[in-house]
Amino acid sequence: MSLIILLMQLAVALALKNLLVHSDTIVEYSRDDFPSDFVFGAGTSAFQYEGALAEDGRTPSIWDYSIYEGQNSEVTTPDIASDGYHKYKEDIELMSITGLEAYRFSISWSRLLSSGRGAVNQKGLAYYNNVINELVKHGIQPHVSLHHLDLPKVLQDEYGGWLSPRIIDDFKGFANVCFREFGDRVFHWTTMAEPNINAIASFDNGVFPPHRCSYPFGYNCREGNSAVEPYAAAHNMLLAHAAVVKLYRTRYQPIQKGKIGINLYATWFSPLTNSIQDSMASKRAMDFTIGWFMSPLIFGDYPEIMRKNAGSRLPTFSETESQEVRSAFDFIGINYYFASFVVDNSDRPKTGFRDANADMFVKFTGSKDETPIDQFIPPGYIPNKPKGLLKMLKYLKDSYGNPPIYIQENGCGLGVKDVLNDTDRISFLSGYIGSTLEAIRNGSDVRGYSVWSFLDIFELLDGYKSSFGLYHVNFKDNERQRVPKLSAYWYSNFLKHGSVIKIEKTQGDQEEYHAMQ
Repeated sequence: MSLIILLMQLAVALALKNLLVHSDTIVEYSRDDFPSDFVFGAGTSAFQYEGALAEDGRTPSIWDYSIYEGQNSEVTTPDIASDGYHKYKEDIELMSITGLEAYRFSISWSRLLSSGRGAVNQKGLAYYNNVINELVKHGIQPHVSLHHLDLPKVLQDEYGGWLSPRIIDDFKGFANVCFREFGDRVFHWTTMAEPNINAIASFDNGVFPPHRCSYPFGYNCREGNSAVEPYAAAHNMLLAHAAVVKLYRTRYQPIQKGKIGINLYATWFSPLTNSIQDSMASKRAMDFTIGWFMSPLIFGDYPEIMRKNAGSRLPTFSETESQEVRSAFDFIGINYYFASFVVDNSDRPKTGFRDANADMFVKFTGSKDETPIDQFIPPGYIPNKPKGLLKMLKYLKDSYGNPPIYIQENGCGLGVKDVLNDTDRISFLSGYIGSTLEAIRNGSDVRGYSVWSFLDIFELLDGYKSSFGLYHVNFKDNERQRVPKLSAYWYSNFLKHGSVIKIEKTQGDQEEYHAMQ
């Protein structure tokens, strides 16, 4: 064992020495406790990582104009971001040093197809080929997302993007280029990231571009219809996803032998009280968030409560569409960060103008001490409650036939006290990885776990104010220097050097996990 490794392990051990309180409820685990084919990784996304927004033929995405038109004027612009477009080789070398087994990243649609369709931008094609080749050279699995919220602006301007069924053929055409050009080396494809959040944040409350919403549900939008458009956009996303899966399965999968799935934002909802009303409210919240997409993918239609509450505003599947959507996945990716309490709000008027949030008839709160709110908006501070992930994985197993699951995002960036000596992030990750292992032992078919994010990036609603990375990036320096945080050493020790993680669990839903090596 080299002196460097010994020093790394000593640094982590000393920093975490005081995190573990003496207790008889200590649980220990290591990388070897996971299945041999389980894969650990970390991720980024194109818009948040690459920079080079107007370089080598890339055209704007809807997020480019969101920043520059002032919708998010309080955050710094992502022109350079983490400069991944130029520094990918350096970063992949760091991934190899860290011991990543997989790297999850997305392809910028408007970098690969400057017009959103048609001719391939050869410089964009060369970039992604270089990234994939570099990963393969270092023995790191490329896990590729086709779409991570950054729709080409030209398609939004032409026909309204996800609001139009025309998006289905264009998304299928983009996917076809990716499968054709990269599928000989990429064996894990995710069609799109967080469509359930995209539908709400882009077309209900208008926080995400194209910033469509309507009074009184949204946030200073110029146009939109919060009662109808979230459902229409989500419907087109499901149909586009199914079309891409069908393309892959018929033309490419028999030869390339890869897997394809979709990514969903997952939150565990607990009833605020023991009342039947709050319990039913938590089930409605699950149906309107994760069930919105899981139910069509498993059963071929939306949840019954969505049909009842949204009525004619919820689109219908034809028999053919239902058959194509059902089972259109080899795995489900989930992004998991927090849990929320739910309060029944069924006393609100059943008639009148409502949005998708109001159709749930619930209120949300981060803790029992907070005032409930109507809108489901992920909170700024991410509490450390790993049992929520365990419960979510059990829910997916019990409700949807135990589909193969990849945890594609899990991380901690807001509220971290020390950027480099990030013991609170280590404590967070330790608990959630521990819950993942517990879920596997309880029968959940979980196949991978990925930290968000590999290095500090441009966070979509927070710019450079938050720091989710295992590696710190100095965004004030044009060189964008990378500096390993304590969590990078910790993750490396876990993945490469057999380090044992010890977690102590306190009782109840307010549990915290503390870790040391």
